[in-house]
Amino acid sequence: MLKKTVEIQSPRKAYGEALVELGKNNPNLVVLDADLAASTQTNMFKKEFPERFFDIGISEQDMMTTAAGLSLTGKTVFASTFAMFASARCLDQIRNSICYQNANVKIVATHGGITVGEDGASHQALEDISYMRSIPNMTVIVPADYTEVKKAVYYAATHKGPFYIRVARANLQTVFDEDEYKFKINETVTIKEGKDLVIIANGEELLEVIKCADMLEKEGISASVIHAPVVKPLSFDIIKKTASIPLIVTVENHSIIGGLGSAVCEMISENSPKKVVRIGTNDEFGQSGEQRSLMDFYGLTGEKLAQRILNEFKKGK
Repeated sequence: MLKKTVEIQSPRKAYGEALVELGKNNPNLVVLDADLAASTQTNMFKKEFPERFFDIGISEQDMMTTAAGLSLTGKTVFASTFAMFASARCLDQIRNSICYQNANVKIVATHGGITVGEDGASHQALEDISYMRSIPNMTVIVPADYTEVKKAVYYAATHKGPFYIRVARANLQTVFDEDEYKFKINETVTIKEGKDLVIIANGEELLEVIKCADMLEKEGISASVIHAPVVKPLSFDIIKKTASIPLIVTVENHSIIGGLGSAVCEMISENSPKKVVRIGTNDEFGQSGEQRSLMDFYGLTGEKLAQRILNEFKKGK
């Protein structure tokens, strides 16, 4: 299931390629964008199927309402822009026009999290998962790499209802083998088994957490690594996978309020109470800077994660 060779690939390119492949087999699939087709990579679909591509311009609310209308005529609709604009700017339209009607609209939002980098706080969506997982009928997915983006997009295209899929801006090392990995909506993925603590992550943080677990191993700490690409509905298998482990850590490129960490805390507190440490951005805005420098500043690199988790582990002993 895990890729054995190091390969750097663009998750956004995976989205564009998936749309083209889906478009060949589904004449009812249409794609909307908001003047960012080159960035979101929907321009690949535009080139192949110009009659089924609609650039709504810098009018994201109109794009979501148009997407809802097209879906009610029987179309499978993909709508894309940056995560900041796809979530907060369009919340009313997503709630009332898409989710309230359970419309068959797939929102694929790129450039999520702190790693938008130099674009700064106005473009860094640190709250989007929180918004989306609170709306009824919405499924929320945060894929980790090129392979998983494709699998998640294929899944969304063949299942009715609203989806929010968050795709990283950065090119990432591919974690999963495309021929072997199966995307499952109701299951998490165990990357590594351990007995001392469990780290639950998703998105581009998964690779950092894998690095972190290797560093902790050198310190004599055995950490399980669980990948949770589906934040809503969060898989109940987390309860079973963490049952015998005293410490749970969640890691996400998102605010610790309302995202993966909150979802895990809600499930754990209701079913198997134990300590959960949430790592992400705190109750603050981002800032402009080089991507890797921001990851380091906000404690989201493998090295910083290992330091933080080592300290938390020692506290509990």
